Amino acid sequence: MAALDPRGGSEPFRIIAPDGTSVGDPDVGLGSSELRELLRWMILARRLDRECMALQRQGELTVYPPFEGQEGAQVGSAFALGAGDFVFPSFRELAVALVRGVDAVQYLQYHRGTWHGGPYDPRATRFAPICVPTATQISHAVGYAMGLRMDGIASCAIAYFGDGSASEGDFHEAANMAAVFRSPVVLFCQNNGWAISVPTTSQTSGEIWRRAEGYGFPGVRVDGNDVLAVYRATKDAVACAHAGEGPTLIEAMTYRMGPHTTADDAGRYRDQAEVERWRAHDPIERYRRWLVASGLADASFVAGCDTSAEAEVARIREDVIATAPPPTEWMFDWTYADPSAAFVAERSEALGDA
Repeated sequence: MAALDPRGGSEPFRIIAPDGTSVGDPDVGLGSSELRELLRWMILARRLDRECMALQRQGELTVYPPFEGQEGAQVGSAFALGAGDFVFPSFRELAVALVRGVDAVQYLQYHRGTWHGGPYDPRATRFAPICVPTATQISHAVGYAMGLRMDGIASCAIAYFGDGSASEGDFHEAANMAAVFRSPVVLFCQNNGWAISVPTTSQTSGEIWRRAEGYGFPGVRVDGNDVLAVYRATKDAVACAHAGEGPTLIEAMTYRMGPHTTADDAGRYRDQAEVERWRAHDPIERYRRWLVASGLADASFVAGCDTSAEAEVARIREDVIATAPPPTEWMFDWTYADPSAAFVAERSEALGDA
């Protein structure tokens, strides 16, 4: 990976090499069924991600941010969380949402434009509303974690963000607050190489994981396309948070195979040859090879994952398309506690009231 990664820097923590062979201890505390479950989640996530791209092109979603290539980072980290831990996502964490039990149809109502943030219950799912403003969710996660510590609750928060967000003031303020108050929070940076059209090398001169030292808490760089390494790194960070040892910054080195969003043309700023080189580091194929070579799965199991993913995605697609537009009155409800006469008149006109 170091030779491929134009960002260079320190070699990331890795357990499985791109060719599927073990280069570290694969015993991360998971049983055989759980190890197979990681592959099932990644296969489902990728299949749904591709379907969402198609749904947007067909006019069923307004805009969509694909995450193909980042399944290992998202599934591995989400799988390491406890039931009471709270996720604060950006707008690209659909795979995390799946693992955490968020209803995919409700999640996608945000991208369909029928519900801001999605109608799922954040308290029940421990998954905060989708956050598009760059880096603001990091402060939200730290604040929630501070509350957990004050209440004496042995859980943590995790904030997902990209390398571009690490250059925002929100990141620095949140990291400093987390350090000072020893907040039980995991700051999980998915360094996918591009902050929209700006490469990491053009928007930061150092290694993101090393910034943790300046704030006074641990940082780690992990191969984000190695689902086991991500799981182990996140599990350790969560354990530290639960034990009252404060925050951890994880920089997961991965790659965004597609555009920033469906409104972006990555071909205008990115060399396709770079994309093809990164395909050799595909997190799903890497892990599939390791599972099969280890005798933990076979071709029949992988085929079953593909079949079940196709069926589940077909159901999600049908339910998304069947989602009705929101009632017109929602444009006016919950807007003013004391509406003006002009506002009331506008509402009546829009709703066709007598």
